[in-house]
Amino acid sequence: MAIHASALQGFDCRAARTRINLRDQAPPHFHIVMNDGREVWVRIDTTEIIRGKVAMREVAEVLVWAKSNRAFLAAKFEELKQ
Repeated sequence: MAIHASALQGFDCRAARTRINLRDQAPPHFHIVMNDGREVWVRIDTTEIIRGKVAMREVAEVLVWAKSNRAFLAAKFEELKQ
């Protein structure tokens, strides 16, 4: 995991990667970017998709990871929004 000028790179798998953008606005969320360019936004506290559409099977692995790492994601969101 590395912090880049524009985002925090998080979980990576064969089909997708996660990202928190610098200065993202509330509600606290992260992005799942699919390898084909599709993107969804996911609330950190509920792991609910709040923007975009993909099949749940495509993001299930990332959502399991996110549920286990909510505190980490929330802390990084707060750090990067400043």
